[in-house]
Amino acid sequence: MKIDAIQADITTLEVDAIVNAANRSLMGGGGVDGAIHRAAGYELKEACRTLGGCETGDAKLTEGFKLPARYVIHAVGPVWNGGHRGEAEKLAGCYRRALELADSVSARSIAFPSISTGIYRFPIERAAEIAVKTVEETLPSTGIDAVTFCCFSEGDLAVFDALLKR
Repeated sequence: MKIDAIQADITTLEVDAIVNAANRSLMGGGGVDGAIHRAAGYELKEACRTLGGCETGDAKLTEGFKLPARYVIHAVGPVWNGGHRGEAEKLAGCYRRALELADSVSARSIAFPSISTGIYRFPIERAAEIAVKTVEETLPSTGIDAVTFCCFSEGDLAVFDALLKR
C-alpha cells in the first residue's frame, strides 16, 4: 500500500476514484467541488440530482463521466465551529466512507483533496492529521493499493508531507 501527497489539479489525476469535497446538496459549488463538476460535465450534476443529497460525515458515489477517474466519491465534510461539535469525527467519517465506497467498486487507487479546509475553515494541521490517521487505519481492510492526498497549495502539501514522513 502506498500513501503519498502531491500538489496538482485533482481533476487531471488518472486514478480509479477521486474524492470531491462536496456540499450537502451534491449539486456543485466553489473550490474543488466546482472544478470537479465543470471537468466531469453536465452528466455529473444529473447523476448527483438522483442521490438526494448527503449528510455531513458521509459520502456517495457516482461515475466520473468526462474525468480521467472512473468514479467520483462525494464526501461532505464538516464546517469548523471550534472543534467541539463533532467536527473531527465527521471528518474522519468522510475519509472512512470514501475508502469503503471505493473498495465497493474494486477501485485500486484513490485521490483525496483536503476535505473541509477551504471555505469550511477546518485547520489544515488538524484536518491532515485526521485524514492520514483515518486512511492508515482503514486502508488495510480494503483492496486499495494507492492513496494520494492531492493538495491545492504548497503549504497544504508541506503539512501532509510532514505527516507522511514521520
